[in-house]
Amino acid sequence: MRRTTAFLLVLIGSQILAACGPATSAAPTAQPTVSAQKITVYTAHEAETLAIYSAVFEKAHPEIELEIVTGSTGVITDRFLAEGADPQADVIWGVAASSLILAEKAGLLEPYAPAGLDRVEPTFRDNSNPPLWVGIDVWESAFCVNEALLKSKNLPIPTSWADLIKPIYKDSIIMPNPAKSGTGLLSVSALIQLQGEQEAWKYLDALHENIVQYVSSGSKPCKLAAAGEIPIGISFGYRAILEKQKSQTITPIWPSEGSGWDIEANALVKKPSINPAAKTFLDWAISDQIVKEYAKNFPITTVKSGLPLPAEYPSDPLKLLIKNDLDFTATNRERILLEWNARYQDKVVE
Repeated sequence: MRRTTAFLLVLIGSQILAACGPATSAAPTAQPTVSAQKITVYTAHEAETLAIYSAVFEKAHPEIELEIVTGSTGVITDRFLAEGADPQADVIWGVAASSLILAEKAGLLEPYAPAGLDRVEPTFRDNSNPPLWVGIDVWESAFCVNEALLKSKNLPIPTSWADLIKPIYKDSIIMPNPAKSGTGLLSVSALIQLQGEQEAWKYLDALHENIVQYVSSGSKPCKLAAAGEIPIGISFGYRAILEKQKSQTITPIWPSEGSGWDIEANALVKKPSINPAAKTFLDWAISDQIVKEYAKNFPITTVKSGLPLPAEYPSDPLKLLIKNDLDFTATNRERILLEWNARYQDKVVE
């Protein structure tokens, strides 16, 4: 029987360790072997969804073995960009479109039009023909609020970005580090686009006063809020809903000014020799079969699924989103992160 092996990237301090699961074989070497029926996939999918999605692929294509390298958006982005002209991946799957725009500018992607491309909403794919990246779903910033904990502190529920900088929320908020987390970056980018750079940095200075720590994962603030360790976690909508369903301790809040957002997207990696199995994977990655799985978690899929919205989402999720310029995020990522690190590094934890 074919075995699918997943490798989890764990960031500890400044080191990346590779731990494999569920198989017990050794972690991959720096230069994974890619045969005609084996491809290496870089992804930022959450662990819960990745397990489901990978099983769907395995059932549809038992002839292709996936070697999956996973980590937070920032870790995967930096790893892929650092590999440059010696890429180890064959396919990028479910990584922020703003990251893929960076990879596109660096010449690391191969144009490819997957089967069924005409079904993808044009707003959520690269406009080249053939495209360099194709979106699969949209994720957006949201607050994970532990109402019981707020009530015990006699604090109101925040409903806006503006609320979060009120002095009453001092030491009450955890946020993702934008250098590691796509959710953190899309939130910072949203604030800059909503307020302008000068006012946004003033806002982030004020928010910093209320922050306990910045963590490396977009989902961790929500998990900590659900566990009762913090009243408010800046996270993303899917995670807020998942934690509410699991523990009933979380109330998802979408900020009234609008949520920052990005697109989970796929791309073919530019290599001297393209493995045909990589194209097969990208065809499958926007097929009806897997789109229905994406739609169970995300309110906005780039291909219409025909499924109802996930429970707890507002009836018109598009109205949650700010007017967003992903090219701005990609082009200014390094500059924004340098400034952010210079200001707020003292509360960063790994």
